[in-house]
Amino acid sequence: MRILHTLSSPAWSGPAEGVALLAAAQRSLGHEVKVAIDRKRTRVTSEEASLPYFETLGLLDERDLELSVKSSPTQVWHDVRTLRHFEVDVIHCHFTHDHTVAFFGRPAMAKVVRSIHAPRSIRWSTPSAHGWTVPTEALAQQLAPRQCLVMPALVAEEFKPHPDRAALRRELGVDGAPLIGMVSTFQPSRRHDVGIEAFARLHRQRPEARLVLIGDGRLAPVLRVGVISRGITDAVTFPGYQQGPDFVRWLQAFDEVWVLGLGNDYSGRAAAQARACGVRILAVDEGALPRLADEVVAPEAQAIVNASLNGARRDLPLLTATQTAASVIGLYDRVRAG
Repeated sequence: MRILHTLSSPAWSGPAEGVALLAAAQRSLGHEVKVAIDRKRTRVTSEEASLPYFETLGLLDERDLELSVKSSPTQVWHDVRTLRHFEVDVIHCHFTHDHTVAFFGRPAMAKVVRSIHAPRSIRWSTPSAHGWTVPTEALAQQLAPRQCLVMPALVAEEFKPHPDRAALRRELGVDGAPLIGMVSTFQPSRRHDVGIEAFARLHRQRPEARLVLIGDGRLAPVLRVGVISRGITDAVTFPGYQQGPDFVRWLQAFDEVWVLGLGNDYSGRAAAQARACGVRILAVDEGALPRLADEVVAPEAQAIVNASLNGARRDLPLLTATQTAASVIGLYDRVRAG
């Protein structure tokens, strides 16, 4: 099958890593797969650029698509006309802009599949598609259940428990009983303020506990003040934005990860990555997080403290990227069969 994934973003964040994993797994199953990304915005200020990753993986589509929300109307029309000449069986769209281009520009025999990564992508103006992937069953019911696949977060193979976590913690210069992490951009939806208050309360009961806040963002100064004002500076670490192997190593070091809010990926990928590393997950009831959490908690400080002290674990096996890719290929087969 000839598959084109379209991703009108230049950043290696949000759905991009999952798209790369899905495309690579589909290729390993014997399909011809390429990924077209935003080629206009070549500089990404606060995040990593995705272009080098897709180039290294051999997945980057080199044809003449700009595929950018910053494109002029003339360039968008050029993309539509260009896409019409592609020899492709399935166009799998991941953002509204590239979905719109595919809606108007798909080749006559191609089918369009759209991945909804967050509920805000569903609105009255969302173009139609032959099939959909969604992160939750509720979103599937909202769309077209027969043409929907609930797709879990994809996790790369390097996310696995470390063979010597004590040695890893020494290398990273951290310890804790427990060692707790929050791994997301510093923005209001992630509720770092609630996490800091919860940790301050937990630290009074468990003085050996430590908190690591991985990430960056405009709220960083506010969060640092929150840590100082609660007198827990020595127990909280801000290692900054982490990527690649360094990010994996930090996850492997943790006992717990708290996921207290989601951004633009409702599959809960960070929770899935941490779980794959053997980490206990406390998460709020958003998106796919309940499927990944050892305990689902209210976004309230005391509820988080109680759940952390409880220590309960669930046995929740994760699907491999190849297993998920096979399910997505099954969706393609169904929509192509009509």
